[in-house]
Amino acid sequence: MGKSLAVNAGSSTLKFKLFDMPSETVIADGVIDRLGLGNSNVEIKYGDGQKYESVEDVKDHEAAIQLMLDSLINLKILGSYDEITGVGHRVVAGGEIFKDTTVIDAEVVKQIESLAEYAPLHNPANVQGIKAIHKILPDVFSVAVFDTAFHTTMPAVNYMYGIPYEYYEKYGARKYGAHGTSHRYVAGRAAEMLGRPLEDLKLITMHIGAGGSITAIKDGKSYDTSMGFTPLAGIEMATRSGDVDPSLIAYLMNKLDITDSSDMLKILNKKSGLLGVSGVSADMRDLEKVQDENERAKLARDIFINRIVRYVGGYLAELGGADAVVFTAGVGENDIGIRQEVADKLNVFGIAVDPEKNHVRGVERDLSADGSTIKTLLIPTNEELMIVRDIERLRNDQK
Repeated sequence: MGKSLAVNAGSSTLKFKLFDMPSETVIADGVIDRLGLGNSNVEIKYGDGQKYESVEDVKDHEAAIQLMLDSLINLKILGSYDEITGVGHRVVAGGEIFKDTTVIDAEVVKQIESLAEYAPLHNPANVQGIKAIHKILPDVFSVAVFDTAFHTTMPAVNYMYGIPYEYYEKYGARKYGAHGTSHRYVAGRAAEMLGRPLEDLKLITMHIGAGGSITAIKDGKSYDTSMGFTPLAGIEMATRSGDVDPSLIAYLMNKLDITDSSDMLKILNKKSGLLGVSGVSADMRDLEKVQDENERAKLARDIFINRIVRYVGGYLAELGGADAVVFTAGVGENDIGIRQEVADKLNVFGIAVDPEKNHVRGVERDLSADGSTIKTLLIPTNEELMIVRDIERLRNDQK
């Protein structure tokens, strides 16, 4: 018995969720943003719909974690720090080093730091969170859960690029993917919903939110995925471009008089996607409201749908069909229209959703219309639950 903490340390945010184990009951979850920027918003949800909110200056991840822990005590969610028996840290890039969740020690921290080039916006922040927890709770059992780990089962034909092979050998230039913890969770739930072993299924999981990725799952393992060397590749996203011709990048750098590639990457990561095309918003909900009178908002939405359909159609060919497709994450769980339009365009493959079943937001459900040959499932993701389950799994492995 004890409490496990799932931690997601971003570049300027700290998100967390506290579970009672082994019941897997959520005790509290929260976020602290604007770290180091002043006027940090603190929000903690707990109990029976209770919420704590404040605005404070939180200078860094260590201060944020100290504030989080103190708040959990002050709100009487915890009696003492000792009640926390395990901590799981989300880490974006594990490269080829980490093929599964790993117990954290000094060497693991160094290895995560060495992979910073693969996720420069994420891995350094992830490490700051790890170090902060270790400083405050030095003896707690801690694990690193890697976004890329689930995708390490991809065959070379799917993770290699058509570039000189030595670049892969020397520099690790290959596809790594992301959102692996989410894809792993919804695939497992899909198998349970279908009443079949995961290893016997062919699935296509669509994690579509502010970030988005599509994954083909074969024999219970990631077979192909849309994100690439970094999370920039694949479908159009909230502020990320998704796939673009590399020659276009060189062309635009010349036209815009950009000499530093990091400046171009900022445009592709922060100013593109739904925001860049629409000129209105990076939030799909805002585009939905104005798409009837704003052509660019509708175009951004149409591109989003088009790219999803391209990847799902391609993966159906790669897999030789599928037993089910799964919608998850913010847009996938809540945008009724996106789900309907994606399914309609994939109808040629035997995918169809029932409009009445589809009229739901954020509720696990089989959306399939009668007569469809490939099931369509809506499964809210739960990456934090996967993280705390991994804590328990690795703790038991050490016994």
